[in-house]
Amino acid sequence: MFNSTSILITGGTGSFGRKYTETLLRRFKPARVIIYSRDELKQSVMQQNFRDKCMRYFIGDVRDRERLTMAMRGVDYVIHAAALKQVPAAEYNPMECIKTNINGAENVIHAALENKVQKVMALSTDKAANPINLYGATKLCSDKLFVAANNLVGERNTRFSVARYGNVVGSRGSVVPLYRKLLEDGSDHLPVTDPRMTRFWITLQQGVDFVLDNFTRMWGGEIFVPKLPSIRISDLATAMAPKLSARVVGIRPGEKLHEVMCPGDDSHLTIEFSNHYVICPAITFWGDDRPGYDHDARGNSGKPVPEGFEYNSGTNPQFLSVEQIREMNAVAGF
Repeated sequence: MFNSTSILITGGTGSFGRKYTETLLRRFKPARVIIYSRDELKQSVMQQNFRDKCMRYFIGDVRDRERLTMAMRGVDYVIHAAALKQVPAAEYNPMECIKTNINGAENVIHAALENKVQKVMALSTDKAANPINLYGATKLCSDKLFVAANNLVGERNTRFSVARYGNVVGSRGSVVPLYRKLLEDGSDHLPVTDPRMTRFWITLQQGVDFVLDNFTRMWGGEIFVPKLPSIRISDLATAMAPKLSARVVGIRPGEKLHEVMCPGDDSHLTIEFSNHYVICPAITFWGDDRPGYDHDARGNSGKPVPEGFEYNSGTNPQFLSVEQIREMNAVAGF
């Protein structure tokens, strides 16, 4: 699908963008892979590792509509990964989060429409479902913008969809690198926010593969949610340091005990497939020619979930054991 095409990744110097780029170059022969980000140092470092002739690097912020529109010229596919993601930082700096996560999403949509991009996939988060923190609220707003953007295409063939998934093992600012740093520094304990806390768990490569697959599944307007295992944060601490005690430090501002990816209020819109869910748009699109979300563009069929169904990390039927967490962390390089 991506052979001889041009792909732009916003926030492309982040952990997802780097892994997505690596995977694209390993599996396909794209004409151009454009890394769009605001961090010149990260771009310089990335250029040392990705020297293929197809690589292009644009310094720019998703807050800058004009620069984004220029960078998207001739682009076929866009992956929107740029975001401010730290929950406590968003609580203390709300307007900065809004400018990037909401206004930036609007700018990506505008630039994609202006340049007649074929498909746009925006990355979301479990925190966007029933949000209680500002980060999650901005990502829910972003999700709604990308779904509704399908009503703005007119005669264009541009389609917008969203990929929502859980905590990435070892992602920047997450608990796994924090625990590893504490262990390297000789800490005699590991902090645990709450022993009851659970999270969905996914490796970076699994996240990349999910997004890649969704480009071939999408009609436009869907929110794709993978079926993932859950972990208990207390089990994660045990997996990484079985001989150390855990110290309960309390939930940080804006944190939940459990995460949700398919809210119960959306159960009437949710379709279950073999390895993922699709949350269908609540709105109808003008001149809609989509054949229906109960099957995807690959021809795979799904079925509606029961009324009131909620995909919750605390009630998820699949939990990883301490040993399975250790094995999954090792696969992710931790």
